[in-house]
Amino acid sequence: MTQSYQKLEAIEVAFDDENLVANAGLLLVSTLASKLGLADVIADKVDLTGRVGGANPASKSLTLIHAMVAGASHIDHVDMLRAGSSSKLLSFHVAAPSTLGTYLRSFTFGHVRQLDEVIEEELTRAWAMGLAPGDDPLVIDIDSTICEVSGYHKQGAAYGYTKKLGYHPILAVRSDTGEVLHCRMRKGSANTQRGTKRFVQELIARCRRIGATGKITIRFDSGYQSEATLKELERLGISYTMAVRANAKGIRSLVEAIDSDSWTPVGVFLLLDPGPHRRATGRRRA
Repeated sequence: MTQSYQKLEAIEVAFDDENLVANAGLLLVSTLASKLGLADVIADKVDLTGRVGGANPASKSLTLIHAMVAGASHIDHVDMLRAGSSSKLLSFHVAAPSTLGTYLRSFTFGHVRQLDEVIEEELTRAWAMGLAPGDDPLVIDIDSTICEVSGYHKQGAAYGYTKKLGYHPILAVRSDTGEVLHCRMRKGSANTQRGTKRFVQELIARCRRIGATGKITIRFDSGYQSEATLKELERLGISYTMAVRANAKGIRSLVEAIDSDSWTPVGVFLLLDPGPHRRATGRRRA
């Protein structure tokens, strides 16, 4: 392993041996974390005083983050950061898997909210470096995903519509950069709409606080069709697109009542219905 004295902003990771395997790419992640002051923010925001395993939250959190970036899916995979010279790429002490297990069990929901503060502060710093949309339109996609788990003792894990044991978190992703702006863990059996109204309230408040001053548009699929959510979006002055099921009560008759001259072609989309997927010409009211 040879040292390179190039500027970190212009570093390039390359292999000269096809059989060489390493986690050298973590250098880029570690550099970004350092520039955003992630360790200091975690140390300042996360207070686990009195909780078993709650000491040194910064190094433990960074260990988990970097391991996941490197592909870890189980807590024992954290050991990949201690293999070979991987730890030399990192600016923090790599914690052992058993230590991290105790650390994670020390969290309550209130401590998770402290991590929310960490996320917001990091987004604020990143946007201040040039990522903020400012007065430009901001488009956000809200959707959920299924995080499958192994074992039957995971708190909150349950079977949902996919018939897979896991969690059903909801996420808000910025469409142009792929940034996760907000997320909330939910039980695996949670309905798609569960907590959406509150989630939208927190998301919009966060975006406004960290620098989004222009128009915000949120995109939903039909699983989020809810009168409460729609009213909240209108109250907040947020534009939105939301797919609806054509067979929903009253929807089909309302669509059919719109005069044909009031429609404008906008492209092609997939019309999702309980039956097979059908392709249709997308139209909107003029």
